[in-house]
Amino acid sequence: MVGRRRPRTSSKTLTEPAIFAKETSCECRAPHERLTTKQARHATPVDRPVRVYADGIFDLFHSGHARALMQAKNLFPNSYLIVGVCSDELTHKYKGFTVMTEDERYEALRHCRYVDEVVRDAPWSLSPEFLEKHKIDFVAHDDIPYSSAGSEDVYKHIKEAGMFVPTQRTEGISTSDLITRIVRDYDVYARRNLQRGYTAKELNVSYINEKKYRLQNQVDRMKEKVRTVEEKSKHFVYKVEEKSADLIQKWEEKSREFIGNFLELFGPDGTWKQMFQERSGRMIQALSPSGSPRGSPSGSPHGSPSSSPPRELSPLRSPSPPSHWAHSHARASSPPSPKAASASISSMSEGDEDEK
Repeated sequence: MVGRRRPRTSSKTLTEPAIFAKETSCECRAPHERLTTKQARHATPVDRPVRVYADGIFDLFHSGHARALMQAKNLFPNSYLIVGVCSDELTHKYKGFTVMTEDERYEALRHCRYVDEVVRDAPWSLSPEFLEKHKIDFVAHDDIPYSSAGSEDVYKHIKEAGMFVPTQRTEGISTSDLITRIVRDYDVYARRNLQRGYTAKELNVSYINEKKYRLQNQVDRMKEKVRTVEEKSKHFVYKVEEKSADLIQKWEEKSREFIGNFLELFGPDGTWKQMFQERSGRMIQALSPSGSPRGSPSGSPHGSPSSSPPRELSPLRSPSPPSHWAHSHARASSPPSPKAASASISSMSEGDEDEK
């Protein structure tokens, strides 16, 4: 099934406010033939659009109002939406006090994109004369019976005439719901407006309540400051923890590197031990007698550490002196003569040769 193409909305509707109904519109005497619903939906005359009328109070204009007007505008392929707004006098008489004045409500409707024309001071009940004056083809409203002004349903005669087209209400939002929220949270809104510069007289607030609200505002400001300080503290602590984690990680890496270098230098097979062994060998080589062969720290011709060291003449490992050396050494009280000294030196040489 091919859907009907919705007519393009004129640029005037989107860029300019809707016009107000002219007072002289009733002077138009041109014949007006009302259309049936079938004709409006399938055989709309090309010379004019279908004129649809929707009325209401429209206090605290909200999305529920806008959706109802959108449905009324799109009931037919080519339609002209006229919206009637009741005055403050009628509204206060039959329904109750309003939040917005009638002029504010008129202007709110003028700036809705679905509205083509606004009727000010609209009647509470639609008379045949009013319908003829504005050449209305259909009346759009939700289908719930609207009892008011001593009638069970003010749209009963419209329905009987076949001029009524129902729309759907938007659940969850209405002017009464908005007023209920304001009454329920009255203290919050009163405190907010006092803080913004409104006087207690303008808000109809007593002296005691004014002081109470101002004290509560001060307490709320202190709480907000404490909350701000807590957030900043948490952010600071988080930064410190992040930096601490980085420092600890870097310290662990450096400590591993330091321990590795220490073990490499002072470990069982470290560089320091090798250096110590090399220095010890050089010291032993330096302290060894000149008669030992060079290049062998132990005096062995092949440098083997297992070779026995040469027998040196030292106070600890010297061979037993010959009897004549002992005899001459015993005479320590008198200095030896030159002949005796040379004889002793020759005997020492012979003894060394025997030992070798």
